[in-house]
Amino acid sequence: MLLFRLNYAVDLRYGVIVDIARKVHAGEPVDLGVPAFNVIWQRDANSYALRSLEFCDNPPRPLNVTGAETLSVRSVANWFGERFRKPVQFRGVEGATALLSNASACFRLRGPPTVSSEQLMAMAADWIEAGGASLDKPTHFEVSDGKF
Repeated sequence: MLLFRLNYAVDLRYGVIVDIARKVHAGEPVDLGVPAFNVIWQRDANSYALRSLEFCDNPPRPLNVTGAETLSVRSVANWFGERFRKPVQFRGVEGATALLSNASACFRLRGPPTVSSEQLMAMAADWIEAGGASLDKPTHFEVSDGKF
């Protein structure tokens, strides 16, 4: 058995990057309570899951699956502000806790993700600017106490 720990998979209708982008695009404040995050493109997460079945073991061993970068909420929001040519509003102060994962073991076994965080941001911006659909299910990325 292999225990996958997946952090914030993104498709163009859902994910932390999409949450932040939609807030900036709508002129809503971005909460800084959780100051950083990792993300991975959903296709890469699915690929890792399928290509890692051969590493299943008993007892199970964890395999963190996420992107290679740690992203700052503030920096990502500012990136979208520049892209959308909109002022960025923030709420709160940057917290001291972020739920991050180290996926280096995953990368050693199966290589790096094929889509970078910056590519995800550009794809999300294009999608939002084109009026693409949303699942309208917030990730609650700004919460670290498990109370959504």
